[in-house]
Amino acid sequence: MTDNTQPESANGSPDIDRVQAYRRLMLEYEALDEEIDTLLARYNGASENMPDEAYDHYRDLARRRDYVYYQMKALERELFPDDDAL
Repeated sequence: MTDNTQPESANGSPDIDRVQAYRRLMLEYEALDEEIDTLLARYNGASENMPDEAYDHYRDLARRRDYVYYQMKALERELFPDDDAL
């Protein structure tokens, strides 16, 4: 006897896939944000105190974080469309 306790929609449902993708993006966003915070702390909380190489790395991290953020927002719109029609 097999134990099939997962709901039917968990077997490759587009919504489940989107939620899992959102979770991955959220974890990536948090990791990038933490790395940015650590880098800023190393230079007394200000990018102005960073040498050029550190500043370039900081900007690269910020661009990646922004890109992940926009991907998260796009998935949010798919998962939770506005109910303006009501």
